[in-house]
Amino acid sequence: MLAPRVSQALIRSFSSTARNRLKNRVPEKQKLFQEDNGIPLYLKGGAVDNILYRVTMGLCLGGTAYGLYCLGWASFPRNK
Repeated sequence: MLAPRVSQALIRSFSSTARNRLKNRVPEKQKLFQEDNGIPLYLKGGAVDNILYRVTMGLCLGGTAYGLYCLGWASFPRNK
């Protein structure tokens, strides 16, 4: 059996799409992150970084509080 032929237009369309999507954005990001504007590095990415930072800190603080609660609960056994 022969493999089905793929049209040149389809190949051209996929190759140009991939090329545009994989554009080198490193110089833009370097300028953004090396700029001295008083913003901490972990927040220079914008609103998404801010949300991720706050969610991560909330989960860490919540997990720490829950761990301490469980430790306190386990350190005082129930009387039977």
